[in-house]
Parts: sequence; structure tokens; C-alpha cells
Amino acid sequence: MNIDTLTQILSMVAEGALPVGQAADQLKHFSFENIGCAHVDHHRALRKGFPEVIFGQGKTSAQIIAILEKLEQSENIVLVTRIDQDKADAVLSRFPNAQYFDDAHLLKIEKQPPAITGRGTILIVSAGTSDIPVVMEAFLTAKAMGNEVKTLFDVGVAGIHRLFAYRQDLEKASVIIVAAGMEGALPSVVGGLVKAPVIAVPTSIGYGTSFNGMTALLGMLNSCSSNIAVVNIDNGFGAGYMASTINHVGVER
Repeated sequence: MNIDTLTQILSMVAEGALPVGQAADQLKHFSFENIGCAHVDHHRALRKGFPEVIFGQGKTSAQIIAILEKLEQSENIVLVTRIDQDKADAVLSRFPNAQYFDDAHLLKIEKQPPAITGRGTILIVSAGTSDIPVVMEAFLTAKAMGNEVKTLFDVGVAGIHRLFAYRQDLEKASVIIVAAGMEGALPSVVGGLVKAPVIAVPTSIGYGTSFNGMTALLGMLNSCSSNIAVVNIDNGFGAGYMASTINHVGVER
């Protein structure tokens, strides 16, 4: 439940348009709802400005559907991250209005497009084409949270001149997300060029001694650029969420 829905219910009660008993029914599961396999957090949108997001990895399609059935009733938008095609097909058969994005392994139910409420533009940059799935998870998350978002693909340090062609976009962005695998160098380069906060996302792309993203993670944590923060390996969702949080500082939600 978001603040607009709660305000509408309370206003209708105050005006006499909604009986107290019916309002009580609507607010029965105001905080959370125990459905056996999960405690569905209906209060999260009020606390944090965005509804609970379902982490699909490790859950069955039946569990995902059960949680969605509760969230979809009261939320305008619901995301499921880390969901594969087979589970997504099962969810789509129950929720035909849902959208599945295979490149990001993300599923979305959206009743209406979110209003753009962020202060500026979030720019998401990938070092290589292989990093695009992580970038798309970040992109879809930030878009769902009410931000203007742009992407820039394949401008890594192996051909750094490609990045410099987009200097103006980098300088205009209010927050920048940079996803990189291998040695994870690109966030340091971007961080040294701009004053905006840079969220670095190490990806699990690389040969043996990349250690599935550990090399990029450690490199980013040791960056000499002071405006860089780092999220977990392949965590596009966390990067998109944090970028949105930064982009909404000072914005009433």
C-alpha cells in the first residue's frame, strides 16, 4: 500500500463515503500478511517509497505467484528479479498483464507507468556488451522507481576513446552506474571524470582469474576515485535502487 492509497481510504472515511467496516477490511493486512511461504510486506511502500520486490532465485513459481497475488492487489507496480524463463512462463499464465525481460531476468507487473519524480537523469554504463544483462536489471529497476534513465553500452577501457565521445552525457547525469567485469577498471575512469556519485557494479564476466567477479569487486573497492561506492557482484537491482534513492533526495514521495 502506498501513501496515495492510504490517504484515499482515510479521506473517504472522513467524508462518509466509505463505511468504517469496509475501511477496516482494506487495512486488515496493512503491515504484513502471513501466507505460509512468506510474510508479505504491505507496509514497505509507505516506509521506503517502493513496494516489496520479489527475489525469484530459489523460489518456486507457485511461491512467486502466491506472493504476487497479494502484492498485485494493492500496488501499482511489482518487480520480480532473478527469475528464469520457465518460472516466468508460469507467472505469465496467471498474470497475462505481466512483462518478462529475458535480458535482465526480470518480470514486471505495471498497472500504469510510474511518474518521473527523480531530480535528474541516471546514466547506466557498461564496460562490455557481456555486461548488458546486469545493466538492464539496473535500468528496469530505476525506471520502475520513477527516474529518467539512459544507457551507454560497450565503452570499456580496452577502447577508452569510445567513452570520451559521451563526455557531455557523463557530466549531465545526476547519478552514474558503471558495470564492469574482467579487472573492473571502468568505474575508476568514470569517477575521475565527473562530480556525480558513481555506483560501481562488478560483474562475473571474465576469464579464470577474474574469479567470477571477485577481481572486479576488489578492484572497485580499492578505487582511487573518491566518489565511488560499490554494490555486490552482478547486483544490478541494488545499483538501480540505490541510484534512485540518491536521485530522489529532497523529493517528497
